[in-house]
Amino acid sequence: RDFCLSRGLGDVYKRQPKNEFKAKLQTRTKQLGVWLAMGNSISAEICAGAGYDFAVIDAEHGASHSSALNSQLQAIAGYQACDELVRAPSSDPVILRQIIDAGARSILVPMVNTPEQATSIVKACRFPPQGERGIGSSRAARWGRYNDYYQRANAELCIMVQIETVLAMDNLEAITNVEGVDGVFIGAADLAASMGYIGRTADPVVLEAVTECVRRITALGKPAGSLIMDTAFAIELMNEGASFIAVTIDSKLLMTSLEKVLVDTKTLMARHLKKQSTL
Repeated sequence: RDFCLSRGLGDVYKRQPKNEFKAKLQTRTKQLGVWLAMGNSISAEICAGAGYDFAVIDAEHGASHSSALNSQLQAIAGYQACDELVRAPSSDPVILRQIIDAGARSILVPMVNTPEQATSIVKACRFPPQGERGIGSSRAARWGRYNDYYQRANAELCIMVQIETVLAMDNLEAITNVEGVDGVFIGAADLAASMGYIGRTADPVVLEAVTECVRRITALGKPAGSLIMDTAFAIELMNEGASFIAVTIDSKLLMTSLEKVLVDTKTLMARHLKKQSTL
């Protein structure tokens, strides 16, 4: 019993892993991601094993309540090549801390319009003295099994803010320059709505606004990203300096694949039955 116990303790008490997504952001390595809107751990696991660099669990518009968030984080954790991100439902400090405590090491906060809001987000997510996050046993620290968690948590956490309104665009430089903001994400759909182009994210005016945001963010030395399902535009943004882009959504993939299989099958059936009828 004594031998097994000592051996086991040596295995479980260890340093927390490096946040590879953040490390790649800092070197401007191009990363492609998948968006998880279904709030389902099976979908999350399938997507995490597909070869994408990161997967974004959407707790704002997706179906990810707290239990679904936990199960998706656990599912993605089994795939070291895919890093987890969580899009929070809001900038509420309590919610942000709960998401981080659940084990999210990269967090994306929506609707950030001012540098003051960005500063508050950073403080909410970091331990003292850089922030106001409270100490507690959690999955993030593997319930105490990461023996250096509290010493390294601030450095390993990746905090990203979303630019989604005209007001945020006006304050873009000030928001981007907030210390502790590790990356800036452009929410094209809400930005289009704020500009008066609701539902028209492919309008040239909106595309130019998104491109301008990427240029301004990267000019300040910060990583820029977005969710862009138009492959040509995603490549264009990467050429402009964007370094992390989600290029598809799990629910969209399921819907379009199901519809395509049905259409293709019916088309082949129609051709086959027509040939039979002419015999």
